Amino acid sequence: MYIFCCSMTIEEKEQLSNFEARLRHMFYMYDELKQRNVELKRLLENEIQEKVKLQSQMNQLENDYKNLKTATTLNMNSGDVKETKLRIDSLVREIDKCIAQLNE
Repeated sequence: MYIFCCSMTIEEKEQLSNFEARLRHMFYMYDELKQRNVELKRLLENEIQEKVKLQSQMNQLENDYKNLKTATTLNMNSGDVKETKLRIDSLVREIDKCIAQLNE
């Protein structure tokens, strides 16, 4: 074990002072990084929430587009009977899948 004596040289005092200053600076930098980390976590959470919101909005728009396409396809003014039949077949398959899932 070391016993510190009161008689430090000027050079030792300067080294100790320099060490203390660096240590204080290191603690300051640690606190700054800790605060920055909290801020970045908050920003990341906001971005995740925004992504979820946009994904939901995109899904709704895709569903709306699909419904609009179905309504347009089923409209007899379109004149495209083949596309109408294909769309109806697709809807029937989708309904069959839903019924099969309900029966499980």
